[in-house]
Amino acid sequence: MSVVTTARLPLFPLNSVLFPGLVLPLNIFEERYRAMMRDLLKTGTDASGSLGSEGEAGDEPRRFAVVAIRDGREVAPTAPGLPDQTAQPEKGPAAGFGADPIQAFHRVGCVADAATIRERSDGSFEVLATGTTRIRILSVDATGPYLTAEVEELPEEPGEEAGALAEGVLRAFRAYQKRLAGARERSLAGTADLPDEPSVVSYLVAAAAVLDVPAKQRLLQAPDTATRLREELHLLRAETAVIRHLPSLPAVELTRAPTSPN
Repeated sequence: MSVVTTARLPLFPLNSVLFPGLVLPLNIFEERYRAMMRDLLKTGTDASGSLGSEGEAGDEPRRFAVVAIRDGREVAPTAPGLPDQTAQPEKGPAAGFGADPIQAFHRVGCVADAATIRERSDGSFEVLATGTTRIRILSVDATGPYLTAEVEELPEEPGEEAGALAEGVLRAFRAYQKRLAGARERSLAGTADLPDEPSVVSYLVAAAAVLDVPAKQRLLQAPDTATRLREELHLLRAETAVIRHLPSLPAVELTRAPTSPN
């Protein structure tokens, strides 16, 4: 009988989905997340083994949990340029997420390991993290300076025929890339360098495909690799068929998306 691993981690909600193995750059400006990064600097070392800003070395990685915000929810209006600048912004670790914050988030997320955390002169942070393992949120605590969550690790099971499905997904992904980029454009990623390990393939394709957050979330929380690959095969074929019938557009117009700080 397998033992379920649980932990309490800082919680970082985003309007996007993080997958294991994928790099996550962050621009931190909200105070609650600044406090999170200051604490992470005190408790861990970066990938090069350098000390945190407080000069204290730690043996634990700088880990936090990333979860996608459900449709219809938004982060607290603390950034300039958002509508209704005369309204009083909510404050506190759960600002923008309601009285029961866990209801604002998808329950399955991903642990992020911060390789680098750099504090700027204005107190904001530049962070580079990498997704590691999937987790399920069990509870959310809003009593501290930022949200924390009790989480359990979700093991990645291969499922049946994952290897064969991965080969089919890679072929479909190459066809999708060619359609998306256009016949005279370079492919969106070097096809010669694509991996062949099924779970890695499934996460890479999930991250690289131009899909909305609900679709990406469904892929993240798939019960096993084979199920995720089957869904991706269906999505890639459907998206490729749609693109084939669209007017000719530069690939950059189809893939451009605004950068979201925090």
